[in-house]
Amino acid sequence: MSSAFNNQKHLSCATLCKYMGTALAGIFLVDALTSPLVADELRIFPNKIKLTAKGDHQTFVAQLVDINGVTRDVTESVAISIADPSLVTVDRGRIRPILDGATTIHFSAANATVDIPVQVTDSQKARDISFERDVMPVFMKHGCNNGSCHGAARGKDGFMLSLFGYDPVGDHFRLTRQLIGRRVDLAVPEKSLVLQKAIGEVSHTGGQLFDQQSEDYQKMLQWLIAGAPEDPVDMVKPIGIQLLPPKIVFDGNEASQRTVVMANYSDGSVRDVTSLALFLTNNEAVVSISGDGHASANGRGGAFVFARFNKFTVGSEVIVLPTGHQFEWPNAPENNYIDTLVFEKLKKLHLAPSELASDEEFLRRVYLDIIGIPPSAEQYHQFLSDTRNDKRALLIDELLERDEFVDLWSMKWGELLRIRAVGNNPQYGRDAKAMIPYARWVRDQMAANRPLNEMVAELVVGSGSNLIQPTANLYTTAEPATPAKTAEDFAQLFLGTRIQCAQCHNHPFDRWTMDDYYGFASFFSGVSMRRGIEGREVIIFNNNNAKAVEHPVDGRAMSPKFLGGDSPDVAGRDPRVPLADWLTSPQNHAFRQAMANILWAHFFGRGIAEPFDDVRISNPPSNQELFFELGNRLAEYRFDKKKIIRDICNSRTYQLTSATNETNQFDDSFFSHSYVRRLQAEVMLDSISFVTQTSDRFPNSPMGAKASQLYGGNISNYFLTTFGRAPRETACSCEVNREANLSQALHMVNGDTVSQKIASCRIIPDMLKDKKSPSEIITELYIRALSRKPTKSEIDRLTEILEMELSDPNRVNELSATRAKADSNHIRATERLKTLRAEWEERQSEGQELDSLEALSAEIQSLEKQLNSYEKSYVSSVPQLVYSDILWGLFNSTEFAFNH
Repeated sequence: MSSAFNNQKHLSCATLCKYMGTALAGIFLVDALTSPLVADELRIFPNKIKLTAKGDHQTFVAQLVDINGVTRDVTESVAISIADPSLVTVDRGRIRPILDGATTIHFSAANATVDIPVQVTDSQKARDISFERDVMPVFMKHGCNNGSCHGAARGKDGFMLSLFGYDPVGDHFRLTRQLIGRRVDLAVPEKSLVLQKAIGEVSHTGGQLFDQQSEDYQKMLQWLIAGAPEDPVDMVKPIGIQLLPPKIVFDGNEASQRTVVMANYSDGSVRDVTSLALFLTNNEAVVSISGDGHASANGRGGAFVFARFNKFTVGSEVIVLPTGHQFEWPNAPENNYIDTLVFEKLKKLHLAPSELASDEEFLRRVYLDIIGIPPSAEQYHQFLSDTRNDKRALLIDELLERDEFVDLWSMKWGELLRIRAVGNNPQYGRDAKAMIPYARWVRDQMAANRPLNEMVAELVVGSGSNLIQPTANLYTTAEPATPAKTAEDFAQLFLGTRIQCAQCHNHPFDRWTMDDYYGFASFFSGVSMRRGIEGREVIIFNNNNAKAVEHPVDGRAMSPKFLGGDSPDVAGRDPRVPLADWLTSPQNHAFRQAMANILWAHFFGRGIAEPFDDVRISNPPSNQELFFELGNRLAEYRFDKKKIIRDICNSRTYQLTSATNETNQFDDSFFSHSYVRRLQAEVMLDSISFVTQTSDRFPNSPMGAKASQLYGGNISNYFLTTFGRAPRETACSCEVNREANLSQALHMVNGDTVSQKIASCRIIPDMLKDKKSPSEIITELYIRALSRKPTKSEIDRLTEILEMELSDPNRVNELSATRAKADSNHIRATERLKTLRAEWEERQSEGQELDSLEALSAEIQSLEKQLNSYEKSYVSSVPQLVYSDILWGLFNSTEFAFNH
């Protein structure tokens, strides 16, 4: 199941919302190792025990924590003494009740001790067996109700269960009454097919799942002996679970740790459900976990293990250190709170941060990240010669006020909001006439630095004519919008939450249920559109009397309900109004964290939770403390994006070099160094145009428009399409493709974009005209393209090539001929001259007088003179051609194509 989960975690699954004014405890457990220890500490999980029925039990885990925070499982070796042995017994890591009463259990290991209180009640009364509480978890644990088994849309081998158990009532019916007597035999429960197949007595596609001695078998048999009863309406239900220990720090790959899963129930009781839980990992290379909850270290790094029970999933953080690794923190300076939180995490992982980036490296990085183009040669020299200690901070402030910053973030929000006209097709309101003012509105928001929560709130309640009210276009799509699809897009964009999986079943790896999904979709059940007077006009309005969204399982009308929150009173009013208030509230943790994570991902190439729009329990942030704090700061800054960007860019974390050290060379999640990332398509094209001082012409756009200024996703060209420009068809962050491929390489090498821009570039001819030396020209090209000076070896090698190319007459002639073959004027003149000469010879052979050939001869001489002039210019342009090849080489280097 672990490998299956590792594949699943990249799909469009529902995500975690740790917000809505509720406490975070129990979703992501608090770091238990933040306080420095002065001696080994013994920790017992759980730290208090309640046994509430006959046959009840409690698994415990003993964890020893040394002064460095490294944990060790001592469950088997811990010494145990019971204050009153008449009340409980301890056997093989389990505590079982004997009589009612209260006592304590004393644990000791390595000179560390701890006492755990134990309370026993109803020790002589057996707990009623429950289908949903006791039997269905067995199906989940063994994968019986997953999509590849009986949870498939049509079931398997003639038997179907609801996927991941979203419909317990239906599952009970199908198991007990759909084919009476086939799957359940109440006369002889041991012969029930559901048991016989599970233990391998009857042929079963899934093979043997357990034996007759297992707890799973005993639970199912107990239910069958009781008559396979349905659960009563008031049956106590689980309301949450805990996975303990909350944090594990392994020293070496041979270490392991038991875990225990506790379920909290609606009546206030707590129950050990370790044997019924499904265990998963999000990084098998770092840590694996067995079916009974034993976590094992596999390789250095950080990861999470998870437990699933009922509809709940929780995780525990795991850090694996190199065996016996002697690590000394380099005491890297901290510029702000970002560095404090990042470095604290790196200390725990024994990862040393890389060195500070050079001025050249920082300069190019910050220009490309903040304004989407590299610095000019003048800006390069100005920054490098600046001796002020705060010159980096001053540059960041300067770039944040540039118009290009507005262009870049207008493009970013254009992608998020899917601003895209569909071929001027007015169907469903996606017409260019509406998209242009929509894009202009977004740019105005960016230019005014409007708080993100205010901007989003206005979008959420967008109504009216899409030609007059730009925000109404949030609800116009290229296809018919449904309440469900709108809810999915809202959750993904504004909450960093993918709830798609909960449309058909309770999410297997997150907290969302079908009730959550359809309750949230009901906010949009009244959103409607009608045609306006103008042919391309659409009017968006809310029908306050619209029928609520129905639950597909039982047909219930679902009242609008905030994801993970309450149901507001929407009687007689547009439910989007309370939705906007709740969604963009500073108290909404998920919104503020989602917005902050979008900003972070832009500057680091990955989110703290990655992807930034898929933050779920099974895909937690790599640095939870940083994730929470960035959201908190954004709310404190009143959602001013520039303030968070300023914090990010001024942090030492952002300014670290991309060169790695021995400890962090394999880190791709914890920000111990700058991550090399390919330039986004628009940024790359704009950078090429900026370096060559050329402009582009895009369809339906003015001459000179930059790629980052294009208002719609349907406006593109071959270069942008090839390099992965977002088509803006979905709300998924995956639309922006930065993966390198062969088509991109071929277009850079042979395509007309780079070659035409270099040919039109006046930089090289101007430098040759000014009689600059080869080393000066090479240096200028490097500074313009790569924002750095060439090394001595690069200068020497390129100068050698220049001398070799330009000093050999044969080579000069060869290059000149190459230029001639590429010149259409030369080609036409050559063909015309060939034709005229053939005509002259033909007419001369016919005996015509020379006087009659005078005009023809004059034309031939004129063409010969013209071609001679061309060829002289080709010879004189050979140096330009060679230098252009150097610039072509720089554009085709990975150093240019990647930000680093």
